[in-house]
Amino acid sequence: MNNRLNKIILFSFLSLIVASCKVGQNYQRPNANLPEKFRNITTADTSSIADIEWKNFFTDPVLQKLIEKGIANNYDLQIALKNVAASQERLKQAKWLQTPELNFAVTAQTSYPSKNSLNGLSVSSFLGKDHVEDYNASFNLSWEADIWGKISRQKETALAQYLQSYEAAKAIQTQVVAAIAQDYYNLLMLDEQLSIAKQNLILSDTTLLFTNLQFKAGESNSLAVQQAEAQEKSTQLLIPQLEQSIAVQENALSILTGAMPDSISRNAKLSEVPVSAYLNAGVPAGVVSRRPDVRAQEQSLIAANAAVGIAQAQLYPQLIITASGGVNSFKASNWFQTPASLFGGVMGSLTQPILQRKQLKTNLAVAKIERDKSVLAFRQTVLNAVGEVSDALTANDKLKEQREIASQQVNTLQDGIKSARLLYKSGMANYLEVITAQENALQAELNLAFMQRQQLSAVVDLYRSLGGGWK
Repeated sequence: MNNRLNKIILFSFLSLIVASCKVGQNYQRPNANLPEKFRNITTADTSSIADIEWKNFFTDPVLQKLIEKGIANNYDLQIALKNVAASQERLKQAKWLQTPELNFAVTAQTSYPSKNSLNGLSVSSFLGKDHVEDYNASFNLSWEADIWGKISRQKETALAQYLQSYEAAKAIQTQVVAAIAQDYYNLLMLDEQLSIAKQNLILSDTTLLFTNLQFKAGESNSLAVQQAEAQEKSTQLLIPQLEQSIAVQENALSILTGAMPDSISRNAKLSEVPVSAYLNAGVPAGVVSRRPDVRAQEQSLIAANAAVGIAQAQLYPQLIITASGGVNSFKASNWFQTPASLFGGVMGSLTQPILQRKQLKTNLAVAKIERDKSVLAFRQTVLNAVGEVSDALTANDKLKEQREIASQQVNTLQDGIKSARLLYKSGMANYLEVITAQENALQAELNLAFMQRQQLSAVVDLYRSLGGGWK
C-alpha cells in the first residue's frame, strides 16, 4: 500500500515538473504607442460608426442588395472562406497531436541466405530447409510526452493560423463592401454628370440657335456662330464619354458582385444621398480591436511567438513511448495460432540532440527573428490603420467645406449665364462672354458632382478604416 502511495506521489511530482517546463514566452500584445485621440479630433469619444452594421450604415436599398450579392458571390471572398475552411481542418487535426499514433501492419517475408554463411548453416540445421519465412501482423503504438510544451505550442500555432485566416476573410469582406459602395457612388456621380451634360447641351443648342438668328439678321458675324457651334460640340462630346464610363463602371460593379458584366438598375440621385453630420471615430485603441486586418496581423504574431517555443523545445530531450503487439510465425499455417504466435513489447526512449550541425540553434535564432519581424509588422499595420482613419477624418472635414464652396460657385455661375444671355440679347455683351459663362457653369456643375462623390467616398473610407462594422 505504501509502495503504491509513493508511486502516486512521485507521478504527481513529475507531472508538476513537466507542466512547469513549457518553453517559450506566453504571448503579450506589444505596445503600439497609440495616441489618446485621432488627429483633428478635439475630444476623445469611445462611440464609433464602426459599431454600426453595414446594413444599417448603407441605407440605399439598391446598394444593400448589391452588397448582399457581393458578399454571397464575390470570388475573392469565396477564396478567403475556403482558406478559413482549410485552416479549420488543420485546427481540428491539431487537437489530436497529444494522442498516440496507432498503425496496423501485415508483412510476409521469405529470404534465402547463403549456404556457406552462418545464417544459412543455422537454417539448414534447425529448419531443414534452405530459406526462412516470416509472417507478422501487429499493432504499433507511438506516443511522445509533451515535456517542454512543444505540442501545446503547435496547437497554439494552428489556432492562431485559423483565426488569422478568419480575420483575413473578414478584412476582404470589409474591402468588398467598401468597394461596392465606392463604385455605386461613382456610378451615381457619372449619372449626375451625364444629366448635367445633357442639360447644358440643350442650353448650348439654344445659344447656337439665337446666334444663327442674329447672324441672319446681320447683328452677329460668322465667327460667333462658329464659336457657339464649337462650344455645343464640346458639350456634346461629353455625353458619349460619360456613357462609356458608366458602362465600364457598371461592368466593374457587376464583377465585384460575382456576376457577368451587365447594367445596374438604380433610381437614386447623387445629390439626394444623405451624409451624416456626426461621424464619430472613437479612439485609436478601438482600431486594434475592430479592424480585421489588424487582428489578422496580431494572430500572425501569436503564431510566430509560438514557433519560437517549438524551435526551443527541439533543443531538449524527447521522451517517446512505443509499444507493439500482434502475431508472428515462421510458418503461414500456424500464423494465427494463439497464444503461441502472440508477441508484445513496450519501449521508452529519451533522445537528446547533441550535434545537428547547428541546425536546431539556427532554427531557434531564425524563429526569434521572424517573431521580431511580426512585431514590427503588427506595429506598422496599427500605424497604417490610425493613419487611414486620420486621413478619412480630414477628408470628411475638408470636403464638406469644398462641397459648400462648389455649390455656391455653381449658383453664382448659373446666375451669370442668365445675366450674360440677357446682356447678349440687348447688345451689351458679346458672344464670347455667353460661351465663357456656359463653359464655366458646366465645369462647376461637373466639379460639384465630383465633390459630392468625393465626400461620400470619404465617408466610406472612414467606415472601412475604422473596421467596417466588425466588433
